[in-house]
Amino acid sequence: MSAFPVPRRILVIGGGPSGLVTLRNIRERGNFNHVELYERRDDVGGVWFLDEGSDTFPVSDNPRWPSPAYRGMIGNVLPEFLSFSEHPFPASPTTPHQPFPTLKETHNYLKGFATPYIEKGVIKLNREVVRVEELPSKRGWNVVTRNWNHNGKEEDEIWDAVVVAVGWYDNPVWPDTDGLEELKARGIAKHAKSWRGPESYVDKKVLVVGNANSSNDIAAQLASVANKPIYQSIRRPAFPGFVSLPDERIKMVAPVSKYTAKDTGDGGKADAHLSDGTVITDLDVVHIGTGYKIMPSFVYVLEESKGTLAPIANHDTKPHRVPSLHRLILYAHNPSLAFIGAPMSYTPFTIADVASTWLTLAWTGEASYPDTVDGRLAFERERMAAIDQWRNQIENPSALMVYNVLGHGEQEYARSLKEDIVKARPELHDALPEWNDERTALREAMHRTKLEALKYAKEHNAIDHVP
Repeated sequence: MSAFPVPRRILVIGGGPSGLVTLRNIRERGNFNHVELYERRDDVGGVWFLDEGSDTFPVSDNPRWPSPAYRGMIGNVLPEFLSFSEHPFPASPTTPHQPFPTLKETHNYLKGFATPYIEKGVIKLNREVVRVEELPSKRGWNVVTRNWNHNGKEEDEIWDAVVVAVGWYDNPVWPDTDGLEELKARGIAKHAKSWRGPESYVDKKVLVVGNANSSNDIAAQLASVANKPIYQSIRRPAFPGFVSLPDERIKMVAPVSKYTAKDTGDGGKADAHLSDGTVITDLDVVHIGTGYKIMPSFVYVLEESKGTLAPIANHDTKPHRVPSLHRLILYAHNPSLAFIGAPMSYTPFTIADVASTWLTLAWTGEASYPDTVDGRLAFERERMAAIDQWRNQIENPSALMVYNVLGHGEQEYARSLKEDIVKARPELHDALPEWNDERTALREAMHRTKLEALKYAKEHNAIDHVP
């Protein structure tokens, strides 16, 4: 049992998968007085909500926060690993040869999950959280919002506890490559976040940087319309989870060491100088697919030595992470602040489910955590030491072998959380998914299933454009 007082009023920030399941778990598995969720956009779904401002997606005068989603996007996770506890993902209407849910199917699932809470007024859309400030003496959190249902009216509220579930996608990662900033300024270099499909790239000469999911999808879709070959710059072979098919229209090339912009009178072009001495000339577009990083810089916490507020994380936080989190969830210095969705995982829906259930029981006092700040910081110290050890054992370690990525530790992380949950609430054992070797093997088998789905799509001319 923790000595920390039970919060009564709890705010969840973010209406993506992590925020939605957190809201459900805190409301349905806790005993708190008042729990709400604020989402800045006009629909739920997070990355799975495609907001294009077209006839299908209404235009408003409110600010827009587009996700990296694009038409034709298909996931890499099967429905059983997308199912929130006690709310199974429906059978996919797509063919047996393509068993992975589409963007629309996934958004429909999340919207259906959220609709009862929207109708009750528990989920408030068009409510942007612009600042969260820790109050002195652990008296709660001042939350500053803009209400876009009322022309962005700014409001202040006090909450006992706050859950940040905003994800990663506000903060695209750009490589620190000489000349790239000039290409960005000229509109030649674009991040994967802005990808909306291949239609505008007919006969364009394109370089794609990276070989994770976004880069592989972009290169595959470009192959049917852009100038051949599509160049794809990689540093190392992709992780097994980032599945793609070999394609004679896509040429893998070495990392880029420098870009040179060129004035051509038609918007400009660029040369890419590769680390092996090769130069790719006259590129029309460079697409950067090097991922995102979590950066909840709108959260301000008290610095103990000064008593002043400072962002909980910024670009100088080394190694990059949301610092001082016990079990990647609770803020060690003030456990009334929590993060769900902070670690990147293979199965983020189910990880968010078990993590937010654990959080609920931690806040009700049923699941224990260390009573001291130093005890709560031990998890972070041990994890950072383990990451350093792994990286030192591998030549040219992957950029994904970092604090924020669960990787091979996902099974043990989720299993230990569920163990705490079941100890407090045995009836939740069957509700929450299992985390064991058998389930991990099933999860890893998804990579082979995805590969077979891609092969089938290619053989039936469906890989370049999924409706």
